[in-house]
Amino acid sequence: MSFLEAIRSALISEMERDDRVVIFGMDVGKLGGVFRVTRGLQERFPNRVFDAPLAEGAIVGASLGMAIGGLVPVAEIQFLGFTHQAFHQIGPQLGRYRSRSRGRFHAQVTIRAPFGGGTRTPEFHGDSIESQFTQTPGIKIVCPAFPDDAKGLLTEAIRDPDPVLFLEPQRLYRGLRGDVPTGEHTVPFGRSRLVRSGSDLTLVAWSAAVHLCLKAAQQLENEGASVSVLDLRTLIPLDVEGLVNVVSKSGKAVVVHEAPLTGGFGAEIVATLQREAFMSLDAPVERVAAPDVPYPPGSLEDHFLPSVSRILAAARRTLEF
Repeated sequence: MSFLEAIRSALISEMERDDRVVIFGMDVGKLGGVFRVTRGLQERFPNRVFDAPLAEGAIVGASLGMAIGGLVPVAEIQFLGFTHQAFHQIGPQLGRYRSRSRGRFHAQVTIRAPFGGGTRTPEFHGDSIESQFTQTPGIKIVCPAFPDDAKGLLTEAIRDPDPVLFLEPQRLYRGLRGDVPTGEHTVPFGRSRLVRSGSDLTLVAWSAAVHLCLKAAQQLENEGASVSVLDLRTLIPLDVEGLVNVVSKSGKAVVVHEAPLTGGFGAEIVATLQREAFMSLDAPVERVAAPDVPYPPGSLEDHFLPSVSRILAAARRTLEF
């Protein structure tokens, strides 16, 4: 399946399994979503797939009300950058509701949002602002990189009793295919995926950046270096044990993400490794990220986003220690 088809497969499976699951968001009904992920679902599940106004805060706020009322909403925000218009609902309301109600109510809500660059989108459409939500306790953050994980992690997200922000790399929707289980398939949160083994260096990433790391690792192998690639899969919860085990074996690491460098989740990875794997590190942990400037027009995107050449440069510096 393509990445997009894997997501649709998870949505269909969960809607067939549980009639409380509803899908709503801007243009998700008749149009099938801006990327056509939900195409055909309104006809297949009448009255359970419907369009919402152009109001991100209302979409998230309504999803909380639906969850309290006993439904299992899967809300789509057209692009992650648009969640700025809903931040007051995601953090202070959705993320805190279990705590605020002293455990009486949970918010079984999944928010799907495409994000990331590589498609020459207009302003706000390619922003990678996942790290902003790691500072909102109560929200789980999921970032799949492969079609099978897209299905398994989305299924897990919909079934999770707490709110999940499910981030979909738009550049991979139709450009990546892979084997996906056709039956029920779940992937637990908090378990990273070692997609390539190596002994000299570990490249750590999530979402689309994983595939840049795989290309860089192959090039480094041609140069005589053995490089592993670790896909975190979920940022919250973070697989600290898996991260530490893999990096401790190589002693060197580079973290790659599309978000701006300052305050990006890569800094949390570095801090975790410094605390949990300090005696195993043979070199400073490098970060490859976007510069601390607003997302540029599409013509400048290639100069803004992490690239294989930038990952190679950071890896070679680290390997020289």
